[in-house]
Order: sequence, then structure tokens, then C-alpha cells
Amino acid sequence: MPIYYNENSKEFHLQSEKVSYIFTILKNNQLGHLYFGKKLRHRKSFAHLYTSEAKANVACVFEGDLSFSLDTSKQEYPGYGTTDFREPAFQILQENGSRVTNFIYKDHKIYSGKPKLEGLPATYVEKDHEASTLEISLYDDVIDAELILSYSIFEQFSAITRSVKFVNHGKENLNLTRAMSASVDFFDSDFEMVQLSGAWARERHVKTRKLESGIQSISSARGTSSSQQNPFLALKRPDTNEHQGEVFGFSLVYSGNFLAQVEVDYYDVSRITMGINPFDFNWLLQSGESFQTPEVVMVYSDTGLNGMSQTFHGLYRSRLARGKWRDQERPVLINNWEGTYFDFNELKILEMASASKELGVELFVLDDGWFGQRDDDTTSLGDWFVDTRKLPNGITGLAEKINGLGLQFGLWFEPEMVSKISELYSNHPDWIIHVPNRRQSHGRNQYVLDFSRKDVVDYIYEMMAKVLDEAPISYVKWDMNRYMTEIGSAQLPADRQREVAHRYILGVYDLYERLTSKFPDVLFESCASGGCRFDPGLLYYAPQGWTSDDTDAVERLKIQYGTTFVYPLSSMGAHVSAVPNHQVGRMTSLDTRANAAYFGAFGYELDVTKMSEEEKSAVREQINFYKENRNLLQTGTFYRLLSPFEKDGNVTSWMVVSEDQKEALAGRYQVLGKPNAGYERLVLKGLRDDMEYKIEGIQGSFYGDELMNAGIQLDRIAAGSLQWGDFTSQVFKLSSLS
Repeated sequence: MPIYYNENSKEFHLQSEKVSYIFTILKNNQLGHLYFGKKLRHRKSFAHLYTSEAKANVACVFEGDLSFSLDTSKQEYPGYGTTDFREPAFQILQENGSRVTNFIYKDHKIYSGKPKLEGLPATYVEKDHEASTLEISLYDDVIDAELILSYSIFEQFSAITRSVKFVNHGKENLNLTRAMSASVDFFDSDFEMVQLSGAWARERHVKTRKLESGIQSISSARGTSSSQQNPFLALKRPDTNEHQGEVFGFSLVYSGNFLAQVEVDYYDVSRITMGINPFDFNWLLQSGESFQTPEVVMVYSDTGLNGMSQTFHGLYRSRLARGKWRDQERPVLINNWEGTYFDFNELKILEMASASKELGVELFVLDDGWFGQRDDDTTSLGDWFVDTRKLPNGITGLAEKINGLGLQFGLWFEPEMVSKISELYSNHPDWIIHVPNRRQSHGRNQYVLDFSRKDVVDYIYEMMAKVLDEAPISYVKWDMNRYMTEIGSAQLPADRQREVAHRYILGVYDLYERLTSKFPDVLFESCASGGCRFDPGLLYYAPQGWTSDDTDAVERLKIQYGTTFVYPLSSMGAHVSAVPNHQVGRMTSLDTRANAAYFGAFGYELDVTKMSEEEKSAVREQINFYKENRNLLQTGTFYRLLSPFEKDGNVTSWMVVSEDQKEALAGRYQVLGKPNAGYERLVLKGLRDDMEYKIEGIQGSFYGDELMNAGIQLDRIAAGSLQWGDFTSQVFKLSSLS
């Protein structure tokens, strides 16, 4: 079992094949951090890793002892108010007004396996030997409360998970005003902080900045993880790049308001904390109640950013995503949204579906506009019954006809929203998130249903389950098109109003859990206005998400590149859409649009009935190519090669390699053409040095060591087409000759 406890020195050592995490019980019986990084051999004591000397002008814990201060100690889960002046991992407001606590070591247990988190998504194991878990109980006897720190380390992955459970054993009420999931104190601050930031239609752009003294953070207070910031943070050494160097990655398995921050103190010690955003958060913990924080996944890599990402990919693809579709090849789909928007009827949909089937599409998805009186975005959300004006035979009749064409059928929902022009709102105006006597803001003419209420979640579940029960539906696109404003619930008392945002997310998870359990054969895709809630929490229920509403191939280079820092290709919906592109108006070739979309869950977002025969022929070839390679794309090892965020950003490249290293696909994309271009090479990664490869379209054969050091000489290929012209691209297919 890769968790050790040194009883004499009171140290815990979590160890897997490549990583070690070590901490100790301090002289005041709180927990002190010793080490997180590359695997260390186990020994009887790691006391030499602990720095105990208190510096000048610090507050000390024990009277008469000037050698011990929490202000200069590296800690494991720091509290507030007892000599440490950095921001704490947690804070508890008591009935007497005090915020001071003293949680000290009580006991611990070590066991094989990994428990579920009640009501929350989390990574898991299928067999107990895949991971080991350490639970440490800390107790404060003044308030009669307990903290249970949970650590799990995976045998196969360089990953450690952390979460915390708060338990009130006392008679008085406690208020959690801050309850982070993890905290780590590093030796130094010689790091660069990497984050994924952006906005709608330009999500998860890679941002890098040097750590400085003070607090640097990313967060969301929008009620979702958001497109502005993703719940991920990495600390890398300044010389670390995609392929070499040390990096620590932190990812929060949560879909709501979050905070990820690094505080650098006056001795250049870095403290990273991650969890639910304490802004506008409070949780009333009454006697006998408990509160469970979401899970943080911590990844260590000494092989650069790609090494970190590959750990996240493998773990999230196989031990976060669940169900039938976790490992099953995803169908090539077509969605009617950009082809018709709200303007369709059954005849039009069947015409599009029939034409799509002829091209090799496997799944037809009917998007927004099929329900209530939904002719535009001002009405009918919440009324999940069919609009028979458009679909006289209902969803069941349409789905059966599409099945009869040889296609699967998928359907769009936006279950968390309501329009004021709807039967649901007319009957239950108090069911929206709102504050009495305050103006109700809207977004896209819609309002957020109060999913902190069980009766609301129950109602939406029954409506959705009825549709899914009655029609042969194999795919659900779950949308959510606005952030929360005027956050309040008509059902909760005044002292629980700051619980609404978290309770809302718990309600979303509950609805997902019930629907995915009842309909295990349905492929769920999460879509929150594109990439506005693309996070690990939803990956637990929906194994793929709509990466962004921006379908432009050039913009998608940055979006998809950044997304792969944490998320596997299998989770990234990527579609070929019409041109001029509906988000940016750009004209790109059909080839380039497909070459970008191959590296994800592939599909189309257009009206194929308007395509020329030449275009249809190209689409057939694209779909055949994807089907031939989708297992490789879904399960292979992904490498980022050239970044759109570095140098002039004109060239992006990435590749995916099969587990046995016998197959690979490499994509290269150029934004603008180059006059009198030089001699460029594409250097590959992940191949076997001694394996001989054939590259489709290129004469000769090449050994892996040649391709990974000398690379592919681009000016010798296709008469320079890769370097001439704007928005050009090529995908190279490699196959082993042995």
C-alpha cells in the first residue's frame, strides 16, 4: 500500500510510481507540510525536510518558546487566527462571534480504495488496489467539531486527490465562511502560474505569469465555473516547457463558484489554495450536520506541461467519466442549430437527416426550438413538451423516422432555465432564483430556475424523463445559457441565503445523476453556452462537452489547445460548420475546418442540403477518415507541439499517438501565409526511436528517432502548400511498418 505512516516521527508519506507527498504532525498537533514532488524513497524519518526556526518579529504559538510560529511554518490545512497571517484554508464563525479555531490531530486510517463523495462528482476506482486513501481526523474541543482530511493516491497515475469534510458534533451552530478543498505550501516562489482564461467564444486561452509577492488568483462568482476562468491552475518552473521541466497541476472537480489562488509570503514561500469561492458563501452547520467540499486533483510532472496534461487526460477519461460511453467510440453527429436556428419543421429536419445519412453521419441532433411555442429566444423554456406546429408527429414520431433512416436521434434541452413567457413561469413565478423587491436581470431573455429546491429539480426531472421514456433518444445536449444574478431562494431562510449557489450546483448534479442512472444508454453532452461550464464536475456525468460556441477553425486552435491542458480529446465536442463562420465571419476551407475538428468528438454544425456535390464528396472522405482513426483520437496519448500562444502564434501543431506507438496523427495549422518562407520542420513526439514509420502522402520511410529529432521537412511536401496561403492545414497519418 503506497501510504506510509512513520509512527515515531509522526509523518505521512503518500507515494506512487512517480510522485511523493509528505507531511507531519507538528509540535502543536496541527499538520505541517514537508514535500510534494518527484518520488522519494521512503525512510524512517523526513524530519530534515522540516524548517522549524522562527524568524524575527513573528508571533509564536507557545508562551516562552520563541522557536515555533505558524507564520513561518509550512502547513497542510491552515486555520485562522493563531500566528499565521496568510489566508487560511478554512474559517468558522461561532455563536460568540469568534473566528479562531484549533483543530489538532486526533487519529487516522489508511485503506485500499477510494470512497465516493456524497452528492458530488469525484474520481473513482473500479478495483480497490488502484488507489489508497488516507483519512485524518482533526478535532477542536472548544467547539466540538471535526475536520476529516481525505487524501487518495492513484497507483497508475501521478495524481493525488484531496477533499475535506466538516462535522459539527456540538450543540451550537457553526458558520463555515471559508471551506477550501486543498492547500499546499511550497518551499519557494520560483514559479510561473499558468491559467486558462477567456470569455464566451474564446474560452480557455493559456495565460502565464511570474509569481510575485502577494496574492495572485483566478475565480468565478457567476454561479458556474465560467468561460472567464477555468477551475485549473498550474505552477511551473521558469524553464519548463511543453516537453521538459517540473510542473504542478491543480484541478477542481466542481461546476460552480470557485477560487484558485497563490499567496507568496515575505520569505518567498508559495501557498496554493483551491476550492469553493468564499466570496458570498456561508454554510450554516447545525448540530449533527456535516459539509463535504469538492475534490481537488493534484498532478505532478517532471516531463513538462504535456506530462501533466497526459496524467489529467488518462485519469479523467478513465476514472472520472463514467458509464457506457466512457470507452465506447463516439458517433459522428450533425446538429441542425447553425443550419436552421429556430426555423424548421419535420419535413426540413428529415430532409437534412436523410442527406446526412448518405454522407456517413451516425447521429442527428435536433437543437433548440422543438418545444412549447419556441420560435425565438423570448419564450417557452421550461415547457418541455413538443410544439406540434413544427413536429405534428411529436418527438417520438420524428425520432422513429430518423431511426428508420439508419440514424440515431439526439435532442437539445436547457433544463435549468425558464422563460417568463411559459406555462412553467405562469404557474410557479417563485421558482426562479431571485431576491424579493429587487429588479430581476435577464440573460438571453431567460431566468435561472432555483435548483437549490428539490421540488423544482423533481419537476424538471419528470418532464425530461417523460420525453426520454417516450422517444428513442440516444443523445442529449444539455445547455445552460446564462449566469446567476440576484442570487436568492424563496424557500431558504435568511441565514441560509448564501448557500444558494452551492445548493444550486448540488441540484444540477442530482438531476444529472438521476437521468444518467435511469437512461444509461443515452450519451449526455454538457453545453453551457458553449464552453461556459466546461469543467471536471460535469465530465463525471457527461463524458463530452461542447467546447465552445465558436466553431471557426482558426479560433478553435487556441480554444482546443488550451482545453487540452486538462481535458482529454474524448471530452471535447468539435464540429465543422458553414462559412462564412457564424461567430467571426471568417472563410476557411472545408479541409481546414475538418482538420481542426478531428481532434475532438467530431461532428458537423450546418445544413448539408445546401452543400455542393464536391463538398459532399469531401465530407464523405472526412467522415470515413475520422471513423478509421477515432479510436486512436479518443484513447491515444496527446502531445502539444507548437503553441498558438507563443512567438507570433501563426503556427499551431499537435499530435496523438496510439498506446503501442504504432500509429499517430499529427496536425499542423497555419493562420497566415508566408512570403518567401524558410525551411521549416515539424518535430514530432511520442514515437518509438527504433520503429520505422510510413507517412501517408510522403515517399519513403522514417525511423521514430528521425521524426522526433530531425522532424518532417515541410518544404518538400505538396509543393509548398503548407506554407502558402491563409488558414492552411494538414494532418499527417503515421503507421508502423512492423
